[in-house]
Amino acid sequence: MTPELTALTLAALLQIAQLALYSVTAQAQVGTKTALKPRDEEVELTGIAGRLKRAMDNHFEGLTLFTIAVLVITLSGQSTSFTAACAWIYLAARLLYVPAYAFGWVPWRSLIWSAGFFATFAMLGAALI
Repeated sequence: MTPELTALTLAALLQIAQLALYSVTAQAQVGTKTALKPRDEEVELTGIAGRLKRAMDNHFEGLTLFTIAVLVITLSGQSTSFTAACAWIYLAARLLYVPAYAFGWVPWRSLIWSAGFFATFAMLGAALI
């Protein structure tokens, strides 16, 4: 397995962990009865539960682009030390993004997000060179 695919696998496991963390905090906030009901009406989450939800949603968005980058690099046989480093930077940024978002680390949250985004962008650029 390429380093990029390893980072992608770990990023997917991070997404599962984020889902679990969000679910636990959201249920603690709204209660089991509300958590089990159908989502016909939006449930407004606040505080850490709301921030963990938004961080999780943001990772779904970033993971889509990162997956494309990893697949392009892997399927075209263009894995290099540069693209591997980009993949690990993306994963590290996503790991740091969760507490940065949950605890409101300003401006670090945005800088951490940028590191992950630009690592993905660099991987896509490297595939075209």
